[in-house]
Amino acid sequence: MPPPPKLPPLITSPRIKLRDGRHLAYSERGVLRQNATYKVILVHGYDTSKDIYLPLSQELMEKLGLYIVTYDRAGYGESDPNPKRNVKSEAFDIQELADQLQLGPKFYVIGMSIGTYPVWSCLKYIPHRLASVSLIVPVINYWWPCFPPKLVNREFE
Repeated sequence: MPPPPKLPPLITSPRIKLRDGRHLAYSERGVLRQNATYKVILVHGYDTSKDIYLPLSQELMEKLGLYIVTYDRAGYGESDPNPKRNVKSEAFDIQELADQLQLGPKFYVIGMSIGTYPVWSCLKYIPHRLASVSLIVPVINYWWPCFPPKLVNREFE
């Protein structure tokens, strides 16, 4: 007897509807979006979600005027999967999120772990929208031809 079909996750978070009909779930932290000095989109890595832990106190975020939105990437958590997902689509999901949340013409993006790939995608496809980017624990390949040999040798010592 086959197992019963999986039920979709219970939707408890706010979501935006993308142009292709999919939904992205998101979570907001920090100061109110309209009062923020810095509007940041944080991209989670593998096996995490929009609820990723970021050790910033509300007090610090208020002092800095920091607004952070995290979202469930396509197929994670409460976001719909994207069977056609590719490097380019990741950047445009981020751009649509920024547009629908009215983050302005430029915004900041932080990628964590495997979430750095969508940030690289933003650098390639929507650089005109980025105020700045940051990569936290980026996934790298030590055998990339462009990776400096001195760093490879130091890493493997």
